Amino acid sequence: MAPATVGDTARATLDVTTDRIEAFADVTGDTNPLHLDDEHAAASMFGGRIAHGMLTAGAVSAALGDLPGEIVYLSQDIEFVNPVRPGETVTVTATVVEALGDDRIRVETVAETTETVLTGEAVVLSLPPIESTV
Repeated sequence: MAPATVGDTARATLDVTTDRIEAFADVTGDTNPLHLDDEHAAASMFGGRIAHGMLTAGAVSAALGDLPGEIVYLSQDIEFVNPVRPGETVTVTATVVEALGDDRIRVETVAETTETVLTGEAVVLSLPPIESTV
């Protein structure tokens, strides 16, 4: 398989559950009550619990990893457009939009539930696959 080229697209999905939100909080230490406390979150501008933005961004990483070749994540610009709530499924689309040279490519990233929740651009290295010796 060759490295990723302009026009290549990959997708990933993530079912956002309260268990995943709580596990993400445990792993990262981000215990913001907007993510963990129903009563607190209900009184907020969001009207209920929301997932960590970086949990959604993690699905971007999964989509990038499904592009052809060996992918090395270098940078990401993200705009969080709408909140993600427990019970929603996030679908991320990563589309290679530009070859930057030196094995670097620019990738447009979009995450959606019933609406767009995240947009951005990533820069990654796209290298030929490593041949397995096994």
